[in-house]
Amino acid sequence: MRLRRPAAPGVVLAAVLAVLALANLAESGFLPSWGPAGSLVVIAVLCGIVRWAGGSREDVGLGAGTVRRGAVWALALTGIVASVYLIGALLPLTRELFSDRLTAHLDGGQLALHMLVQVPLGTMLLEEFAFRGVLYGLVRRYSGTATATAVSSVLFGLWHLLPALVAPSARTPGAAHLPAGALPLGVVLFTTAAGVFLCELRRRSDSLLAPMGLHWATNALGYLTAFVLACLG
Repeated sequence: MRLRRPAAPGVVLAAVLAVLALANLAESGFLPSWGPAGSLVVIAVLCGIVRWAGGSREDVGLGAGTVRRGAVWALALTGIVASVYLIGALLPLTRELFSDRLTAHLDGGQLALHMLVQVPLGTMLLEEFAFRGVLYGLVRRYSGTATATAVSSVLFGLWHLLPALVAPSARTPGAAHLPAGALPLGVVLFTTAAGVFLCELRRRSDSLLAPMGLHWATNALGYLTAFVLACLG
């Protein structure tokens, strides 16, 4: 049920940006971080803001009628990513692109923790719900699809700026396969472009599950591929 007098768009978007700014500061180490638990708290707050804005599950891409379609998209995209990684890892010319020195020290349990907890709860769920769910959905209600894609994608790129400045040699979650020495500007441009693509997946599938599936597969299967290559190496 929607509120009879939802909050004004400017106030709603300011509240969303304030919450995400605090979350970004925590992720970058400037505020205390609760890890995956903190992501769930942020998502709960964003859910409250959507309700305050008069929004619904459909606005964030989680309407009951879109779950099956979104799940099919997510499974298909996961299969495509897995195929690309497999082929890339098998070909000598591209194998090095899929290796990762940061993964070489992980054991099986740590790999599972990254793939099943850290990536979905610590990275993918928050970023997709915030940028392709809340921001995209609310801005689209207010100003249309093109504006929603632009706002969501640019802010998604800027979301990765501070972590890249703090640790410029580390691979940020949203750009897991950039070279380790990529400049912060490169990270922002890469993740902005990725944001556009993920927004288009959200539009075409009419479900948040599609970009969620691609986001998880890109990061989690990247860890798995690099781990296998390290073991074989």
